[in-house]
Amino acid sequence: MSMTGATSMAFRSFWVALGAVVSLSGCVSIGRGGDEPADQLFTLTATTMAPAGAEAQGNPASALAVTEPGVPQYLDELRVPVQINANAIAYLQDAFWIEKPARLFQRMLTETIRAASTRLVVGGGDLEYAAQTQLGGELLAMDYDATRGAVIVRYDAVLRLPDGTLRTHRFESEITGVAPDALSVGPALNRAANDVAAQVAAWIG
Repeated sequence: MSMTGATSMAFRSFWVALGAVVSLSGCVSIGRGGDEPADQLFTLTATTMAPAGAEAQGNPASALAVTEPGVPQYLDELRVPVQINANAIAYLQDAFWIEKPARLFQRMLTETIRAASTRLVVGGGDLEYAAQTQLGGELLAMDYDATRGAVIVRYDAVLRLPDGTLRTHRFESEITGVAPDALSVGPALNRAANDVAAQVAAWIG
């Protein structure tokens, strides 16, 4: 093989290898060098869950639908809000939700209520619209308060009963002493959200 051919083959091999690295880096979150951490991806996990094999049955009149809550604009995204002061919001560095907070909270709330009740509880699909008892509301806060070193989850629940009666209640959980970093804020938010979900389940009965 000539020197020119060998050089050409070496360049082709280099670009193939470089392309593989670029493709991999687009799929995997990696550190940025030195001691800088990779992005943290947050989710919400229910600490109280229905056991495997648990069953529930009912009809639309007795079923409870847990709908996705409304959120203020600053919560309608994947970044994690930080309250800097009464008038300013930033976002936590190197931290993102894997899905928007409203959807994550709906799933956690559905699972927590299902585990605490024998009634049919649904959180999506056609049955959500058929159920005559509806739990909705607004997720007002799921963020970190930098001025107090605390995470706050606040949920305004609206329960619509089959006869059209509405019941409302504000639920809140606050955890203090939380360091302003992703590794501390994520678990604290999960604990606070679980606390609020348990309060809602007890309220519904």
